[in-house]
Amino acid sequence: MTTRPHLRVGACYDFRNPTDSPLSWPQLYGAVLDQIAWLDELGFDLVWFTEHHFVDDGYLPSWIPVAGAVASRTSRIRISSDITLMPFQEPLRLAEDLAVLDNISNGRMEIGVGMGYALHEFHGFNIPRAQRVSRTEEGVEVLQRAFSGERFSFEGKRFAYNDVRVTPTPVQEGGPPIWMAAMGPPGAERAARLGLHLLPQGAADQVLDPWREATQARGVDPSSRRVGIIRPWLVTDDRDRDWPSIRAAERYKAGIYAEWLTSSGDNVSLQLTGNADPIPQTWVIGDEDKVFNDMCEFIDAYGITDVVTWGCPPGFDPEQMNESFERFASGVLPRLRERY
Repeated sequence: MTTRPHLRVGACYDFRNPTDSPLSWPQLYGAVLDQIAWLDELGFDLVWFTEHHFVDDGYLPSWIPVAGAVASRTSRIRISSDITLMPFQEPLRLAEDLAVLDNISNGRMEIGVGMGYALHEFHGFNIPRAQRVSRTEEGVEVLQRAFSGERFSFEGKRFAYNDVRVTPTPVQEGGPPIWMAAMGPPGAERAARLGLHLLPQGAADQVLDPWREATQARGVDPSSRRVGIIRPWLVTDDRDRDWPSIRAAERYKAGIYAEWLTSSGDNVSLQLTGNADPIPQTWVIGDEDKVFNDMCEFIDAYGITDVVTWGCPPGFDPEQMNESFERFASGVLPRLRERY
């Protein structure tokens, strides 16, 4: 009988710094690193970094150096991405970076990958968007082979390597765990075929169900894999006081994402807002009891094993979220750990 992975909880950061932010970029980076070190002390399990490129508000374009800074200031929290845009990566160099980081952190690295969709990024890197599937699939295969510690050669449509072995070998056997983001059946089946954990977006029957079915068909119990998502929370007794500023930050983000999605020409927006049981990613807001109960309902409904909140909405000083984090750590997290 397969044991379901224990629940892990954390925070995600994108380092977006709009023009009306009170902080400079150096100040924001310093404040976020301070907050992550504090979350490590509070007992949170995860920190995720998300990636985009060529955005005026400084959206984090390179999470690897941030991961190194976090690894040096923490002792237990695990470090990953949601997501690394694989079409823009040189996978062998990325494997070397992750292997070094796994040693710096003593085996605390993971990586979430995805294909990307925003036209301005493919244009900026001068990479045809039509190559995103092949670059992502080959990139994952290179990571998996590089993490094995064995010498290998590889020849694909996009990448080729001759008789290489990545050193130092990662601390974790098989290397840092790899996750894949999926917005529909093709992505879900791709994640299952590559043997990856899942970062689902969109409708459950379009992502979770196909991934579980395809994973099972490959002889792997899907309940042995991890399913992670950003489902933010705010622990407060005064929604009217604390929510409006976060709502404004969310609307700011949504406007930019909507522009990227519309210009992409994909059906991504349909998958993200479809009627077929979309996986909620809205904020959970209330006191400790409400947040605990809503989180349990969400985790049970979708089989979530890893859930993170937004650590610092755009335009915020990270300290503005500290009260919510502290109340979650003392009044919600122990009960979640006891249950899961």
